Amino acid sequence: MSKEPRTSALIDAEINNESKNPEFEQVLSARLSRRGMLRGAVGATGLGMMGVPGLTHAANPGATHVAAMPGYLSTLGFGAVAKSLADRISIAEGYEYQIIYALGDPLDAQTPAFKNDGTDTDFHRRAGDHHDGMEWFGLSAAGRPSNTYTSRGLLAINHEATTDEKLTSFFIHANGGTATLPRPVAEVDKELAIHGISVVEVEAQHGKWSYKKASKFNRRVTVNTEVELHGPLRGSSLATTKYSKDGKVTRGTVNNCGTGKTPWGTFVSGEENWNGYFFRDAQDDQRRGKDSKEVAGLNRYGRKAGVASRHGWESASSDDKYVRWNNGALGASASDDYRNEMNTYGYVVEMDAYNPSLHLRKRSALGRFAHESVSFAKTTPGQPVVAYMGDDARNEYIYKYVSDAKWDPRDARASDKLAIGDKYLNKGKLYAARFLENGAGEWLELSLSNPVIGNSKAFEFKTDADIVVYTRIAADTVGATKMDRPEWGGVNPKNGEVYITLTNNSTRTPDNTDAANPRSYLDLRAGKSQTGNVNGHIIRMGEGKPTDNEFKWDVYVFAGEANSGDSNINLSNLTDANDMSSPDGLVFSPTTGICWIQTDDGAYTDETNCMMLAAIPGRVGDGVKKTVNNLREDGSSKDVSTLVGKEPTEATLKRFFVGPRDCEITGWAETPDGKAMFINIQHPGEGTKMADIGNPSKFTSQWPTNAGYGVGNRPRSATIVITKKDGGVIGS
Repeated sequence: MSKEPRTSALIDAEINNESKNPEFEQVLSARLSRRGMLRGAVGATGLGMMGVPGLTHAANPGATHVAAMPGYLSTLGFGAVAKSLADRISIAEGYEYQIIYALGDPLDAQTPAFKNDGTDTDFHRRAGDHHDGMEWFGLSAAGRPSNTYTSRGLLAINHEATTDEKLTSFFIHANGGTATLPRPVAEVDKELAIHGISVVEVEAQHGKWSYKKASKFNRRVTVNTEVELHGPLRGSSLATTKYSKDGKVTRGTVNNCGTGKTPWGTFVSGEENWNGYFFRDAQDDQRRGKDSKEVAGLNRYGRKAGVASRHGWESASSDDKYVRWNNGALGASASDDYRNEMNTYGYVVEMDAYNPSLHLRKRSALGRFAHESVSFAKTTPGQPVVAYMGDDARNEYIYKYVSDAKWDPRDARASDKLAIGDKYLNKGKLYAARFLENGAGEWLELSLSNPVIGNSKAFEFKTDADIVVYTRIAADTVGATKMDRPEWGGVNPKNGEVYITLTNNSTRTPDNTDAANPRSYLDLRAGKSQTGNVNGHIIRMGEGKPTDNEFKWDVYVFAGEANSGDSNINLSNLTDANDMSSPDGLVFSPTTGICWIQTDDGAYTDETNCMMLAAIPGRVGDGVKKTVNNLREDGSSKDVSTLVGKEPTEATLKRFFVGPRDCEITGWAETPDGKAMFINIQHPGEGTKMADIGNPSKFTSQWPTNAGYGVGNRPRSATIVITKKDGGVIGS
């Protein structure tokens, strides 16, 4: 088993949390004495008492935008797909796929066809790179928004990043790009345009899906597109820049990862690893004051003085669109430079997919961190709108947002959808999760009214804008639980429970394991030192109702190798039909109730390419207690007791799909009848070395050209659509 993470895995695994949050044992005794919920939440004899009453509603984000459901599945109706290292797609028998939209595909009739040789330009009118999170927005035959039409619609797609080595983005440049500073303007312009979001119209005719190149709905948002700031950040001095002296707008969105669909029918996108795009020189701490709040915030968010940026965009020229990536305090005030530019990134961005003329809005009330997806609980009239989110970095937190405004079902039909977003997403309460070892948990409020934050001396919070800009520090302050890279989340439509993937954590050691993050694997086979939780797990939470401050939890499944020979790896007793590593994407189908799990792995890649599995999970408390024996290098061990869900069988968890070499499987959407499913193949061939850019035989992947789509041998991220050959519902 290879333990060397891929390049993208390293980028996604930043660690900037040096807080000394209390361990479980310290927290538990204090909370048990004053929390009635925790006193009675879980019996000491196991998980039998952990079922959560009252969770019988279907928690379907955007429920009013889905056609009549054929019913949730209780078993999976396909045969498991074998693991594969081939440079092709393997899919369950009885299914087929089509490639419909790939990097560089033109979005209007004027943009020339993609040559795929590194000479293409005009990426602001082409598909961006690294297709990621994705949502479906239906269109009727007449081209009007439709909640039920199944053969025509819009796909809103994140373009997270671009395949790179060192500073370069090598597949989009003819010679692989320039790895020294200053970066050439022409190269940087491509890279600025390759990021962001696409909206693209797709249609099925006679069973064949394709995208419509000249659709009036097609849209590209890049890092240069003006975006409005909303919520507590809007108008704050923390958002003041040379470009926006009143702190109300910024430019662009970057490193967009997971997505969500609001109950009123808009697209929301999470800005993930945005901090690495910025640069400030080694003297910037002195200019700001080494002990200032600004410097503490910059360090906590991974932008230490003097550290190189990811692509060196700030070096291209003195033009404003490049200089803004230098967030040093270089001018007389914040109005004269871009010291606050990074403060305008790291948010959930909202878009009306049907209206390409409207600005996107960054919803700062949902906090600033490495956002993945946004999962909405089922709305209840007269109750707040609730959303769940993860912060994808090692030892970061899980969050919940509860709107101040109460849900009005009429808002699902409103024409001014972004105004409805203002209503629900600009004001609310933000919480971070604390997990206790007995299967209980609590949501810790991040607000000035919480005396732990309001009276903080280590970091002074004065305004609501302080809390949303420095959300991670607020969560540190209240003592939230450090997790193993919280990524995508989903709400189970059968019972309202919340699932979050914890993809891996190379810094987890035996001595800092806890019940919610209990595994730290020592690879004795290779004679190596501690490598942490390399395979990841999926945690789930159950609440009486989404607005509750308490929850119950267990680990739905531990990822791991079926044939590892080590019980601490395969804690969920997975088989060759359903073993996996590094779960990342996770979405529940509102039609079938299937939980689709996608992987982005660097630990099991000597056995298989990344994959997608289908699951029919139970509920919190359906399993048993288990003890994990975490071996230290000196031969001693730390035993951790945790709560593990009912072991999956091959009827309830199995592999559906395996992608081509070096890819990540990500993004998910379906038509309202559940008969067409869209997913994304991200960065195939990313293991290629830049020195081999002129030798296609050395590319680690040539997909999708080798699958018959497009020209040239350079690999491309792409969107595919999957259908059942008999026309049935997927998964049945």
